[in-house]
Amino acid sequence: MPRLHDRFWSCPCAQRARRGGRPRAGAGLAAKGAEMLGSSALGSTLPAARDSRPAHGDRGAGTWHHDLVQRSLVLFLVGVGLALVLNLLQIQRNVTLFPEEVMATVFSSAWWVPPCCGTAAAVVGLLYPCIDSHLGEPHKFKREWASVMRCIAVFVGINHASAKLDFANNVQLSLTLAALSLGLWWTFDRSRSGLGLGITIAFLATLITQFLVYNGVYQYTSPDFLYIRSWLPCIFFSGGVTVGNIGRQLAMGVPEKPHSD
Repeated sequence: MPRLHDRFWSCPCAQRARRGGRPRAGAGLAAKGAEMLGSSALGSTLPAARDSRPAHGDRGAGTWHHDLVQRSLVLFLVGVGLALVLNLLQIQRNVTLFPEEVMATVFSSAWWVPPCCGTAAAVVGLLYPCIDSHLGEPHKFKREWASVMRCIAVFVGINHASAKLDFANNVQLSLTLAALSLGLWWTFDRSRSGLGLGITIAFLATLITQFLVYNGVYQYTSPDFLYIRSWLPCIFFSGGVTVGNIGRQLAMGVPEKPHSD
């Protein structure tokens, strides 16, 4: 019997099974343990990755809203400044007339004119890049601050011409200012959205002005077009194009509003 036992274990098959059986079983257990650890680690990292996505979206939304407030404030201040300067010019040339108690104030203008113009400038300046983005036609014509400053200078010049130039009648003055306003749009804008928004702004602003004059808030000297001057829509059109260019320039490099999934 001892010889038979020794011969059995001396067989190559028995020796191979004796040497390789246990390590293979250990390797299988180690592989299963590593797989369980990997799956548990992956399961623990997935919720963390999912939780980090809303946090990143919140940061993007917060940055976008912060930039929107900054642009609105800048446009509001620009509108207030232009209203004070241009309205004072119109009053000095006796184009617009306010009541006596209004003329005795610091700026010789009604208190509500600067904030109303500032609010309108903020709305128009934010609306131009928004319409461009909605139409999928980003405005890239002369997108630089030097061009924007020249546009502001031309707009102030058009307003100055409406108060300084003397023509035989208001029709000639209106046609001249209309040509200058279209020239401003062609020189600094040339976009269909800018032309459409400029005409819409001129129409709405003219209606609001007629309503104010009709109710006796203030008045124009020598009105020739439904209580106002016929060249006033040209001023509103060129002002809308100018403020729109400022808003577009401020919106350059600003990321789009993040969408929530």
